[in-house]
Amino acid sequence: MEALPHTRGVAAPLLADYERARREFSWTRARAELDGLAGGRDLNIAHEAVDRHAAGPLANTTALRWLGRGGVRVEISYRGLAADSSRFAHVLTALGCRPGTRVASLLGRVPELYTTALGTLKHGSVFCPLFSAFGPEPVAQRLRLGAISVLVTTPRLYRRRIAAQRADLPALAHVLLVGEAEEIAALAADGAGVADLRALLAGASDSWTIPPTSPEQLALLHFTSGTTGAPKGAMHVHEAVLAHYETGKMALDLRPGDVFWCTADPGWVTGTSYGIVAPLTRGATLVVDEGDLEPDRWYRILQDEQVDVWYTAPTAIRMLMRAGAEAARGYDLSRLRLAASVGEPLDREAVRWGERALGQPIRDTWWQTETGGIMIAGLRALAVRAGAMGKPLPGVEASILRSDPEDAQGVARDADGGCVPAADDEPGMLALRLGWPSMFRGYLGDEERYRRCFADGWYLTGDLSRRDADGWFWFVGRADDMIKSSGHLIGPFEVESALLEHPAVAEAAAIGVPDAVAGQLVKALVRPASGIQPTPELARELLGFARTRLGPAVAPREVGFVAAVPKNRSGKIVRRLLRARELGLPEGDTSTLEEGA
Repeated sequence: MEALPHTRGVAAPLLADYERARREFSWTRARAELDGLAGGRDLNIAHEAVDRHAAGPLANTTALRWLGRGGVRVEISYRGLAADSSRFAHVLTALGCRPGTRVASLLGRVPELYTTALGTLKHGSVFCPLFSAFGPEPVAQRLRLGAISVLVTTPRLYRRRIAAQRADLPALAHVLLVGEAEEIAALAADGAGVADLRALLAGASDSWTIPPTSPEQLALLHFTSGTTGAPKGAMHVHEAVLAHYETGKMALDLRPGDVFWCTADPGWVTGTSYGIVAPLTRGATLVVDEGDLEPDRWYRILQDEQVDVWYTAPTAIRMLMRAGAEAARGYDLSRLRLAASVGEPLDREAVRWGERALGQPIRDTWWQTETGGIMIAGLRALAVRAGAMGKPLPGVEASILRSDPEDAQGVARDADGGCVPAADDEPGMLALRLGWPSMFRGYLGDEERYRRCFADGWYLTGDLSRRDADGWFWFVGRADDMIKSSGHLIGPFEVESALLEHPAVAEAAAIGVPDAVAGQLVKALVRPASGIQPTPELARELLGFARTRLGPAVAPREVGFVAAVPKNRSGKIVRRLLRARELGLPEGDTSTLEEGA
């Protein structure tokens, strides 16, 4: 439990007294901070994110700063984004769409993505982001499962992902393309329901009255990555905006006028919840970079755009780490107030690297597609504990429930069937008490699967964690990734984090392999750092290194070397694929992994 220095005091944290906020916070009182629709028409995400600012003092503040390829730069004010999204709502109406229509985006980081998302929500329809690097079958699978009626994409993606499968997508009535007019015209001539989005927007009114919107009205449909089976469609409602607004304040310390950069791809839940909704509700300016990760360019963006808050992922952090902390030293990053991470656990070495390269630690955040918003975080008001997830946000009650592998839901029960809490530092199921507003309202078409997520008033996350005596939460592993060896339950992340501290290790993954005596043994698969040769001597050195740090019960018994550690598109290690390769088993569907970004 290593304590790192406090973030430099550029500004006092918005959440300054954590314990007091925990005692006094109320979602009902927090709701009063939102505007609501005029005339008692209730609550709409797009109104809170854009329209209320467009009608107020932030009207001319930049909402979206787009950095396109080739040096193109576009700035859109809150007033301009309100007008553009209103035009899209009119386009949906002109196409005959009614509230509840499901609209998907298959786009990269372009301005039309934000117009589509916010215009869909204004219209009262349901927005579903899709990852643009998916291959044809994963895209078609999600379009079918979601019964998507309108798709916004580019001519290139339409030709490569959709056109050949159009006949198998009967619900898909309209494809709106973003690109060169001549190219779109040629595609429109060959296929029904294909149109030029920019042309449609140009002819639409920039004024729109949002219809009455119930807080429980379906707003967002997010598909999980599908690395362990068919993708699940998590359904979220307009009331989720309350959690986006509050967590943007408490976890990310966002305030009006801040420059905010979220590097998450717009096809995933983070790209919507914290790449669009949360920062806009807080009145911040979004930096949207169309380009790929290049260390020098990323540092230049942090410097030149004067980014106040940066939200990224461990995968990106590790890529920057490979360039060395000295790569950041030629840039002025003093404006950066908060750097935070999301998507997978943040290992201790990455936190320390933030100190060296950025001048402050990188703070971890934990949440899931199903929770809709950040639940646990390393807050600015708290000194960082390297390797910890953080503490629950005010308004969120988290617990560790004792595990029971014989139970259908994986948790121990008392005589009355209630869940049994784990002791301090005992690994168990991370659970959240029901009641936060961004909790998902179901899995599309799978009510039974949804019901299995809950027990005794708790949402069962499927993540195994532990809570220390000071109330900090520490990630152990996914329940289906745990390794049981000689009676010990071992989390692969703990093993991987220890190995990553060795300078010869660039990436590491830990899996369980069968053993006649122990049941399973821990095997580590390592990608050596640049210039390091994978030798038997290095394997022995790494085994000793891990044993010193983890002890004999947890340390790996074997080290193998790999050219790459397979990950899904959100950067999480796909251990099932490694297990299959090690055991010579079928690897299953890898279509979500192989398509180039």
